[in-house]
Amino acid sequence: MKLLENLLEEVPYEALYGDARTPVSALALDSRQVAAGSCFFAVKGAASDGHGYIAAAVAAGASAVVCEHLPEGELPSGCTFVVCADSHKALGLMASAFHDHPSRRMKVVGVTGTNGKTTVATLLYDMVRGLGHKAGLISTVTYRIDDRTIESTHTTPDPIRLNAMMAEMADCGCGYCFMECSSHAIVQRRIYGIRFAGALFTNITHDHLDYHKTFVEYVRAKKLFFDELPSDAFALVNIDDRNGPVMLQNTAARKYTLSIRSQADFRCKVIEMRTDGMELKIGNRDVWVRLTGRFNASNLLTVYGAARLLGFGEEEVLLALSRMTPVAGRLERVEAGDGTTAIIDYAHTPDALENVLRTLNELRGKGQKLTVVCGCGGDRDRTKRPEMAAIAVKGADLAIFTSDNPRSENPDDILRDMEAGVEAGSRYLKIADRNEAIKTAVMLSSPGDIILIAGKGHENYQIIGTEKHHFNDRECVGEWFSQFGR
Repeated sequence: MKLLENLLEEVPYEALYGDARTPVSALALDSRQVAAGSCFFAVKGAASDGHGYIAAAVAAGASAVVCEHLPEGELPSGCTFVVCADSHKALGLMASAFHDHPSRRMKVVGVTGTNGKTTVATLLYDMVRGLGHKAGLISTVTYRIDDRTIESTHTTPDPIRLNAMMAEMADCGCGYCFMECSSHAIVQRRIYGIRFAGALFTNITHDHLDYHKTFVEYVRAKKLFFDELPSDAFALVNIDDRNGPVMLQNTAARKYTLSIRSQADFRCKVIEMRTDGMELKIGNRDVWVRLTGRFNASNLLTVYGAARLLGFGEEEVLLALSRMTPVAGRLERVEAGDGTTAIIDYAHTPDALENVLRTLNELRGKGQKLTVVCGCGGDRDRTKRPEMAAIAVKGADLAIFTSDNPRSENPDDILRDMEAGVEAGSRYLKIADRNEAIKTAVMLSSPGDIILIAGKGHENYQIIGTEKHHFNDRECVGEWFSQFGR
């Protein structure tokens, strides 16, 4: 239980109607979750405006309402109204205060970028725990409070849930929290009020234009994260991406760069690359790691740089890197008895798919055929569909276009959008049923071949319409390997 006035200490509100000492027992974004004593936040979302649910929240027992404009008519008695310019920002600040500012009780590092966020955040979490420290993780794959796992619902959850989990981390002794910061979360102010010790930028490529509308706006969303960092934080960016330096332009944080191509504060060179790992030269030291691919060299260098900036020693960080294993659904291998290899990867953007295909082409031996199974999500950015298809047919001997999460769209319409990017004479098939597509890839492969199944990675479901159905690429290809006696 907190007093409203205590929650408002850092909030620049415009007016308050009622009692500032109103007790607040809980915070709520959804009027259906309001209980007696809750503070309800009326925020404008993409689908609805919370201001339309103020009456329902008050009827459910809200003791306070934070809004950008008052409801029409006489204000109900027994409820305090706080008017502010941005209720999203107010929510972030008040959620932090409600949970006693958990991000100030540990070192929080945020990772943003189109690709690599999950790998970097997860490996940092694994590294720090491996070095004997308690840590938390907030990622696309899972949420973790030290050794406790919670199902992930969003890459970055809403401020109420985010601060509640961070409070649990701090209360159980976590000294660190590593979190993915999606572009949606940044512009929707889900991370507002979080005190960051550091921010990491991996890269930015074509994605989420259904939401951000233009690539310029997408870049601006990522940059906003860096623009608002405090001066005692560090900002580490990948300058192999041309937008890396852009992230640093207005930040007050300490600025650092990384590169696997040119001069930077943290440098890395790929000495040797194999299917089971690669040898890297980081600074002046050589290290063998169990991840492969040049994009993973960048990811590991990001992890190395972040760990060093957090104060960990070079020797212990390099040793920890050598022990790292791939993150679930990221270049994850499923081996058949006859030597055929299926690679499960979350690659769902043009750049990610191109990177994975480039890596597999560098690694495959003479005579090894490469087949890619991929699709594009429904109700999402349509402009990347033909680009994904073009990359697939160019990078593999055979491409099989199939469903990802079709949602409310007709899968055949999505496949037609993809097909528009394919040149005449390209080798490809269209099979809308994902299970059948994977079965076909196995049937058409020969012993020793490689099958890349891209787009869903760690996900164990497929969204058709509004329903989630169990589907796991790893399980599926494993069953077909078994069925065909591979």
